[in-house]
Amino acid sequence: MSILLYIAAFLIAGLVATTATPLVRKLALHVGMLDVVDERRMHAQPMPRIGGIAVYLGFSSALFATVGFALKMTNFFHQADDIHTILGLLFGSTLILCIGIWDDIMTMQPRAKFMAQVVVALVSMAYGFVIPGFADPFHHNNWVAIPLVFGIPITLVWYLGMMNAINFIDGLDGLLAGVTAIAGLALVAISAVHGHDVEALILIALVGAALGFLPHNFNPAKIFLGDSGALFIGYVFATVSLVTTSKVAVAVSLVIPVIALGLPILDTAAAIIRRTLAGKRITEADRGHFHHVLVFRFGLPVRQAVLLIYAVTFVLGATAFALSGGLAGRWHGGWL
Repeated sequence: MSILLYIAAFLIAGLVATTATPLVRKLALHVGMLDVVDERRMHAQPMPRIGGIAVYLGFSSALFATVGFALKMTNFFHQADDIHTILGLLFGSTLILCIGIWDDIMTMQPRAKFMAQVVVALVSMAYGFVIPGFADPFHHNNWVAIPLVFGIPITLVWYLGMMNAINFIDGLDGLLAGVTAIAGLALVAISAVHGHDVEALILIALVGAALGFLPHNFNPAKIFLGDSGALFIGYVFATVSLVTTSKVAVAVSLVIPVIALGLPILDTAAAIIRRTLAGKRITEADRGHFHHVLVFRFGLPVRQAVLLIYAVTFVLGATAFALSGGLAGRWHGGWL
């Protein structure tokens, strides 16, 4: 029955996202929610930039539909924490979506946006999405609890890092939507293999929504994800990873998604180092990201650059899948 729920979630998310995207684009054009042209942008004309709304609608519709069916017809949920996880994730993702929409419309100052992300992370931690401990690598059966005084700041860094890493990579047509789908599929496969059905359901809904949006976003794009989409996607990846820390070793639950999403994470780390060495604020945008280098330094067309990054993401996802089996055996569990 799990496979039927996965298929249903994927199809519903994709159908809703691809249907909603033209409507969201029409709304953005009507009210002037456009990404303006400047020297840092890749597009030649103003572009609607609240596409994250369509991805969110696909994602949330798929979860509401499949969760409702599962509660009525199956024993898919094995414990109350499963429902708590989905409700908490939907609430937090709604909050971060609203912040992203506000930023897309009003262009928030970096400090205000950062503080808003902190608030969402704290709300999520109040729901229980906190790193509780880690496995002792020298004594495999030992679990070392992390006091909240340390767990909260570590979790906060995880949330802020993941959301902003995903946001930074959203710089070319179709790039983030495709990376989300490829990395998400790898994590779905890992979660399904290791029997963590709820997390797999959440991720397959995200993959379906991203793929439903992608035809409208691939070069030449008709609409952008905007911060509404990038922050939302980063939040979902971060939260699903945290959920698994209560089930398996932190080394497994956090290292595996770091590998699958290695490109945006490494790109963000490089951006921080690059801007710090140049005496700039880390929030100051530039054209030094990996995707910019491919286009401006090596002269690749946008489509070729995006497809190359897709290929790298696929390799990283396959690597994460291969490593998950070994890590799972080491800690008697598995990622997700």
